[in-house]
Amino acid sequence: MFEVWFYSLISVFIVSAISLIGIIPLAIGEKRLRTLLIYMISFSAGTLMGDVFIHLIPSVPLTLEASYYIIFGVVVSLIVEKIIHWRHCHLPATKTHIHDFAYMNLIGDSVHNFLDGLVIGVSYLVSIPVGFASTIAVIFHEIPQEIGDFGVLLRGGFSVRKALILNFVTALTAVLGAVTALTLNTDFTFFLVPFAAGGFIYIAGSDLIPELHKECGTASSIIQILIFILGVLTMSSLLVFE
Repeated sequence: MFEVWFYSLISVFIVSAISLIGIIPLAIGEKRLRTLLIYMISFSAGTLMGDVFIHLIPSVPLTLEASYYIIFGVVVSLIVEKIIHWRHCHLPATKTHIHDFAYMNLIGDSVHNFLDGLVIGVSYLVSIPVGFASTIAVIFHEIPQEIGDFGVLLRGGFSVRKALILNFVTALTAVLGAVTALTLNTDFTFFLVPFAAGGFIYIAGSDLIPELHKECGTASSIIQILIFILGVLTMSSLLVFE
């Protein structure tokens, strides 16, 4: 069990540190960032879907109850976004974001990162390789998310320094999520694993994939699809370690 705790905590601290990547737009420029992010989002969507259907769902018995738990994970993710009136922003923010929305984004980001930590902790309870796969999926999802969140905070009126600090603090809720999952231990994996899978399905299906439809050029669309498939294959390749 020590090994599970060790890898889980190391993973969520790495994921939390990804929040500092938000400063990248200031270095490379918004136009170039948009081009890079759309393909990063494609890969992220592929890894999330791959992790769900290749690692998480196959790790639990396929029962009717498991199906309900997956749906419950989707519903909870939907409710969270509805209650806090928060919309995930993966592409750089626009001038329509206001200061109040920046605060709401911090609340939403905290909840979302807690769920990411929960997923990572639950995955390591299944096995070290499954935990490793989920960590990779979360990391590639976090990169565009944190860049977008950083942009929202800047548009909301925060300084660069304060935006970075606040983004990192909210990212640390992933640690709390992992600790919660590990404390509940394996007695609840029959529920937590499909619940986590439902959350990943929601993120990929309602959040990431719709972003891809904003870039509809033929060449760009083909590349997006290929990178999405690459994300799935990346998750599949990790099966050799299980």
